[in-house]
Amino acid sequence: MTINTPSPVAPVVTRFAPSPTGFLHIGGARTALFNYLFAKHHGGTLHLRIEDTDRSRSTPEAIAAIIEGLAWLGLDHDGEVVYQFARAARHAEVAHALVASGHAYRCYASIEELDAMRAAQKAAHAPQRYDGRWRDRDPAEAPSSVKPVIRLKAPQTGATTIHDLVQGAVTVENAVLDDMVLLRSDGTPTYMLSVVVDDHDMGVTHIIRGDDHLNNAFRQLQLIRAMGWPEPAYAHIPLIHGADGAKLSKRHGALAVGEYAKMGYLPEAMENALLRLGWGHGDDEMITRNQAIAWFDTGHIGRAASRFDIKKLDNLNGHYIRSADDARLTALVLPFVEAKIGSPVSLSQHSLITKAMPELKSRAKTLLDLADGCLFLVRQRPLPIDASAEKLLDAAGLALLGDVAQTLSTEAVWDNPNLEASLKSMAERLGLGLGKIAQPLRAALTGTTTSPGIFDVLTLLGRDESLARISDTHKHTKLQ
Repeated sequence: MTINTPSPVAPVVTRFAPSPTGFLHIGGARTALFNYLFAKHHGGTLHLRIEDTDRSRSTPEAIAAIIEGLAWLGLDHDGEVVYQFARAARHAEVAHALVASGHAYRCYASIEELDAMRAAQKAAHAPQRYDGRWRDRDPAEAPSSVKPVIRLKAPQTGATTIHDLVQGAVTVENAVLDDMVLLRSDGTPTYMLSVVVDDHDMGVTHIIRGDDHLNNAFRQLQLIRAMGWPEPAYAHIPLIHGADGAKLSKRHGALAVGEYAKMGYLPEAMENALLRLGWGHGDDEMITRNQAIAWFDTGHIGRAASRFDIKKLDNLNGHYIRSADDARLTALVLPFVEAKIGSPVSLSQHSLITKAMPELKSRAKTLLDLADGCLFLVRQRPLPIDASAEKLLDAAGLALLGDVAQTLSTEAVWDNPNLEASLKSMAERLGLGLGKIAQPLRAALTGTTTSPGIFDVLTLLGRDESLARISDTHKHTKLQ
């Protein structure tokens, strides 16, 4: 079932607000993508807010990784990055304003009192929540030894309903929501206060986030109403599970977005995969950025948890690699190639890889696959020979290569048609299928058993290099 989403009248403002206590994982990346697409669909604005109030766990490395991950995905935000910790004075100002208006109060309950309260509730099998003991008490009775916290004076009767753009109408009885702390005894604001104040000050009209925040929304809405501020629209997205339906973990591929870049995935493939996690547009599977912006709405976000399947990502990535521009792919794959060979790629090798790209990309699912396919073009002689290729270079294979070398050395025109005709004629003379000749030849030319078509390999390497590699297999009795 989908929920009809009315078109917003006011300018749309969304925000992505990660906590830098960890790197940007696919769940957060999907949330950022949905906020981005919703804002762009409505001609609105997306803000990035780093919720770094947990100073003991927030790290510069995580902040950098979040920003880099968003940049890799091409999810540009509007304006400067907002750092929540830097706005602590503004958050405290709002808490004191709520006290002045009678919507909040100072609570002088000591830690020992609160521990005893919780112990009594636990013994009575009652819900553990603050009992409001300082809600209506005269501050003149306050003990001088206790620094107070500031608590919201939340409504105790009735109910709070959120008309969620994904979940529908969700209602919670106010009696189960206690008076939450807004300002700690040391004067620092709590997460709940900071989020509400920042969303208001940033003009956020739509809050799109994981449904693990749905319970927080009821408390936040009470605070918004206490301040008399405009209420944002909420859209709480179901979480992501693994392909087996279990909670997403590293064994399912729940890695930081930056790791997927290192594993050779293209950002457009990751975006397409994230987009299809809980949102759909008919039977469309391959969706471009422009299409996603034109089509995206919250009404087609499902209520059930979506499943992340790394095999589907592989297939998507292969599709995008095959359709990518050859020059761009070459630029992307070169760092992977250089890491594998341990040296820079020369300008001539760069050109050779670009020339070979139409053939190389046809069988690759990741840039790592593509880099492996490039290696035969850039490795120095004598080539290392892998175990599978070595089996093809037995006595019979080497004898065939001797005939191949003799046959090819007479070719004056080194192109596919002439080379194919020459080797086919040789195969017929020996009463062999062309594949029987191509297998040891491929092993000698590439050091592997997989490559582009054998005639493409010959023409890419050129006459001198091809004949030299064939000769190497005879000279080196101990294969490298």
